[in-house]
Amino acid sequence: MNAFSKALARNRLALVGGSVVVVLAVLAILAPVLAPWDPNRPDVRKILDPPSTRHWLGTDQLGRDVLSRMLYGARVSLAVGFVSVGIAALIGVMLGSVAGYAGGSVDATVMRLVDLMLVFPRLFLLLAVLAFLRPSIWTIMVVIGLTGWMGVARLVRAEFLSLKEREFVLWSQSVGATGFRVVWRHILPNAMAPVLVAMTLGIPAAILTESGLSFLGLGVRPPTPTWGNILNEGKDAIEIGWWLSVYPGVAILITVLSYNLFGEGIRDALDPRLRQAVGRVLARSR
Repeated sequence: MNAFSKALARNRLALVGGSVVVVLAVLAILAPVLAPWDPNRPDVRKILDPPSTRHWLGTDQLGRDVLSRMLYGARVSLAVGFVSVGIAALIGVMLGSVAGYAGGSVDATVMRLVDLMLVFPRLFLLLAVLAFLRPSIWTIMVVIGLTGWMGVARLVRAEFLSLKEREFVLWSQSVGATGFRVVWRHILPNAMAPVLVAMTLGIPAAILTESGLSFLGLGVRPPTPTWGNILNEGKDAIEIGWWLSVYPGVAILITVLSYNLFGEGIRDALDPRLRQAVGRVLARSR
């Protein structure tokens, strides 16, 4: 862990990304305290007011404060990212573990299921499912999670295929350890590093998916604020209310970029070969 921390600390872009991720999480958690106005309170006297000292990010078509809606929208976007990725990781780890450890026909069946899910474009699959369900934040979380587990399953399966042939696993099996104990105590903990990276990189993808669905009007329903439906509202007033499109767009850009930088930094720090190569390059540059 010490080597991991040192490797991560040397990656300045990862530190910047991680710092922004922490700040965004704090802003989302403290939204009820930090929001200067009720995000759903209309004011007909302040319709489409530009940014000012009273409303820092302006107001929308109903006179609602955009800054307050952005702060509350961050809660929704980050919640969708974390919960949906958690669902995807849980399903992927379970199926990948079973496929990698059991092998044979079980492995073939799970991998064919993965291939079948990958055949369908994810956006079209999401749209097809949401056409039969009432859009809500919980529906969006579950649907994104149920359509995003395939990559994790393949990662875990690959790790299991490699780890189950290692000496410590073979020794555990030789002394009579059950299959569940071998998987739970010896293989799974050593297979979680790539899952952690995949989850970190999956959060911005989930946020982008939710924002895209909300922009299309198929995501979280108004008046619940999300960055996507603020963008959707802004497209109808792009010529006179530019701030409705610029600010949520910048928020999505910064969030996705920060998570990607942080995830890439974690991946580099967890890869011992890359860490050693970076150490040799730094030693030569001194």
